[in-house]
Amino acid sequence: MTFVLAIDQGTTSSRAILFRADTTVAAVAQQEFPQHFPASGWVEHEPEDLWSSTVAVCREALDKARATARDVAAIGITNQRETTLVWDRKSGKAIHRAIVWQDRRTADACAALKAAGHEPAFAARTGLILDPYFSGTKIAWILDNVPGARARAERGELAFGTVDTFLLWRLTGGAVHATDATNASRTLLYDIHRGAWDDELLSILRVPRSMLPEVRDSSARFGETLPELLGGSIPVCGVAGDQQAATVGQACFTPGMMKSTYGTGCFALLNTGAQAVASQNKLLTTIAYQLGGKPTYALEGSIFVAGAAVQWLRDGLGVVKAAADTGPMAERADPAQAVYLVPAFVGLGAPYWDAECRGALYGLTRATGPNEIARAALESVCYQTLDLLDAMRADWPGAAGAETVLRVDGGMVASDWTMQRLADILGAPVDRPVVRETTALGAAYLAGLEAGVYPDPSRFSDLWRLDRRFSPHFDGDLRATMVAGWKDAVSRTLTRR
Repeated sequence: MTFVLAIDQGTTSSRAILFRADTTVAAVAQQEFPQHFPASGWVEHEPEDLWSSTVAVCREALDKARATARDVAAIGITNQRETTLVWDRKSGKAIHRAIVWQDRRTADACAALKAAGHEPAFAARTGLILDPYFSGTKIAWILDNVPGARARAERGELAFGTVDTFLLWRLTGGAVHATDATNASRTLLYDIHRGAWDDELLSILRVPRSMLPEVRDSSARFGETLPELLGGSIPVCGVAGDQQAATVGQACFTPGMMKSTYGTGCFALLNTGAQAVASQNKLLTTIAYQLGGKPTYALEGSIFVAGAAVQWLRDGLGVVKAAADTGPMAERADPAQAVYLVPAFVGLGAPYWDAECRGALYGLTRATGPNEIARAALESVCYQTLDLLDAMRADWPGAAGAETVLRVDGGMVASDWTMQRLADILGAPVDRPVVRETTALGAAYLAGLEAGVYPDPSRFSDLWRLDRRFSPHFDGDLRATMVAGWKDAVSRTLTRR
């Protein structure tokens, strides 16, 4: 039996999924780990939690499938993308906790860079905006706030990596310091047009080039795991950031295809092919995947809070016992109450990019209860997706003319109520696939493509299967009224400048 092992290292848990040669799932293992919030707007992980949980779930998945390292053709890694680690090259130990993609501590640094007139250069070369979301300013913060770190970095003693790079370093015993083009494209340091680290941007952010990993294709032979980790050496043959991996797993290989992943946050990507479209509506231009040295580009919209809003209902407010309760609660909510949640707990992402605003609930009355708040939380994800879709249609003419069909994945898509409300608010069909582990599947496909287990992209697309299509039911007036209420709520939430 030939397997491909996908490591899916996420924001709240690490997972390992063993896929068979026909892409069906043989085994799944998952382990949660804590997030740390040392100050308002700060989010951190213990690097050793990322590592130990990853190794543990890989071993567990192999055990569940009664497989050994000899049965695994390749490993693919997908990861939370902008989360930033800096470690000692000799010991492999991180010099600070991982700074998570959600973290906002570098908001002032980004504002200063904007005020100095640097944003146009960053946008033109990286496709990104100056925001605390991305890795570059996080690296600079670590170098400036860990005693002696900047001097050590200048001497070449420290290495930087996003989570994929850190795991690859550890899996190979420090033999490989590399990443793929999709993760590199999220650092504020990589010119996505030239396919190279940019010395001018490095200089502006004061990040030594010696810290940076080698950039490779998303499907490539990265290295071999240490034999003692998994009972034998296994080649690592695929790497992609989680949202790009989901794009691959959803078989969005044709320009104009769009997917949206609903996890802790929500991320929508629209394939624009060989064209890197410069957004006029505060979307990001990113690399969807890179094969054979050729990048395929995408427009991306990033929402910071999706499933995290449901976690807040459960853990913060205590109004639900389990995430699955929210759909039935939303269905019981009073339709006459127009309650809106703007979940700006760590600011708002695309297309607003306001790091300073904070979350708010609007439309509350004495009759408002847990059901209405649960519905508002789920609807907030739908409205934010509409904001992204509208921006994409405005940015790329190819998206405006054809009917949009959104392929969805992630934990929230299990809720039929939420997916139906998403279709109603978008006014467009929503397709949920049979295989919902699309992020891990994308990583497995990239690894299996290099290892010869899986076919070329055109034939892999034939394996995608539809579970259910949700078609919009709202009439135009109802939808327009609800959307207008959302836009009013957002306008009241945005920071006044």
